[in-house]
Amino acid sequence: MRRRWLRWMIGILSSLTFLLILAWWTATPEIGAIASGQRLERMVASPQWDGETFANRLTRIDGPAMDMLLKGLRENNRIQRPESPIPVVSPNSSDLNVLPSSGLRVTWLGHSTLLVEIDGTRVLVDPVWGQRTSPWNNMGPERFYQPPLPLEDLPPIDVIVISHDHYDHLDYTTVSLLKELPVIWLVPLGLGAHLEHWGVATETITELDWWESITIDEVTLTATPARHFSGRWIDRFDSTLWAGWAINGPDHSVFYSGDTALHPEFEEIGDRLGPFDLTMMECGAYDSTWKDVHMGPEQAVIAHQMVGGGVLLPVHWGLFDLANHGWSEPIERVISAAQRQGVAVISPRPGGSVELSDSYLIDRWWVTSSENTVEDDPVWSSAIDATLQRWWGETNKVIDNSLDR
Repeated sequence: MRRRWLRWMIGILSSLTFLLILAWWTATPEIGAIASGQRLERMVASPQWDGETFANRLTRIDGPAMDMLLKGLRENNRIQRPESPIPVVSPNSSDLNVLPSSGLRVTWLGHSTLLVEIDGTRVLVDPVWGQRTSPWNNMGPERFYQPPLPLEDLPPIDVIVISHDHYDHLDYTTVSLLKELPVIWLVPLGLGAHLEHWGVATETITELDWWESITIDEVTLTATPARHFSGRWIDRFDSTLWAGWAINGPDHSVFYSGDTALHPEFEEIGDRLGPFDLTMMECGAYDSTWKDVHMGPEQAVIAHQMVGGGVLLPVHWGLFDLANHGWSEPIERVISAAQRQGVAVISPRPGGSVELSDSYLIDRWWVTSSENTVEDDPVWSSAIDATLQRWWGETNKVIDNSLDR
C-alpha cells in the first residue's frame, strides 16, 4: 500500500513539475504571443486556414522520427561546423548609406538575413542578430560567426520583412533592438501578435495573406505561397502563416523564397510577378526525412527557374547547424545543380554585396565539408512528380529512382 502511495505521489509531483516548467517556458517573452481579436478573425477568414490552424496546399509528409535519429547517428562524420574562421566581410556603413547607382544591391548578412536595396527603397529581410536560434540563451544552434554588420551601422530602413516565425527568421533580441525604428513591419497573417507582444507599435505592423500586396514608395511587396510550417513552441504549431516575398520596383524585381519545400505555385508566382532579376532561394537545412519542409540545393535551382529568375543567390546556409548535412554541402550542391541547368549563381562572402553588374564567377571562400551529392542523398518533395520531371528529369536521371524516398 505504501509503495503504491509513493508511486502515486511521485507521479503527481512529476506532472506538477512538468506543468510548472512548461508554464515558465511559455511565459518567457521569446515565445511570443497568440493572436486574438480582429487579428484572429482575419486569420480564420483566410483560405489558408483549415478550421484550426494554417495548412499547406499540398499535404506535408514527414519521415518516421526514429529514421531521423538513426540517420543522424549514422552520418555523424560530416563537418557540421567550420573548422577555421569564416572570411566574413565587414560592410562599409558609409557605402551602405548611399543607395546603389545600379538601382539594385543585395547584401547577404548570413543565413536568410538580407539587406535589399531596390529602386530607392531599403528592405531588411528576416533580420537575425541573436547568438542562438532558440528561446534559450544557453541552448540551441549557435552562430558560426558574429554579425558582419552591427545593428547600429544599418542604413535607414524603409520596411522589415519577415517570412515566418521560426527562431532562425524571427529573433526576439533583434526585434527588441529594432522596434523603435520608424519602419513598416511586413509579416504573414498572425505574426503581428509576436511583434506587438515585444513592443513594436501596432500601427507599424502590416499583416498579409498569400497574394496580398503593399506598395511602399514605388516598390510593391507581395506575400507568396510557400510550403512550410510555423510555431515557436510545442502548443503553437501552424498558428501563424508562412510566406515567400516578391519585391517589385519600377526597374527591378527580386524574389525571396522564405522557408519552403518545392511546390507547383512557384510557376504561378513567376507568371504573375516575375520575371526576377535575382532570386534568394533557401538551399540548406534539408533532409530526406523532412522532404516537405525545405527545398534543398537541387530544388532551389528548380524553383529559381520556375519563377523566372535571372541570377540565383543561395541563402539559408552557412551560419547555423540545423540539419545532418555538412555545413558547406548546400552551396556545393547548388553550384553543381546550377551548372547542369545553365543557371547563373553568385555566392558572396557573409557581409558581401551583390549587384547585377557583378561577375558571376564562383568564389569558393568556404572549405568543402565532406558533402554528399544528389546521387548519394537525394531530397525531393512529395506530390510534385510532374513538376520535377519537367524541370529536372531530362538532365538528372537520379530523380527517377528517388521520388519515393
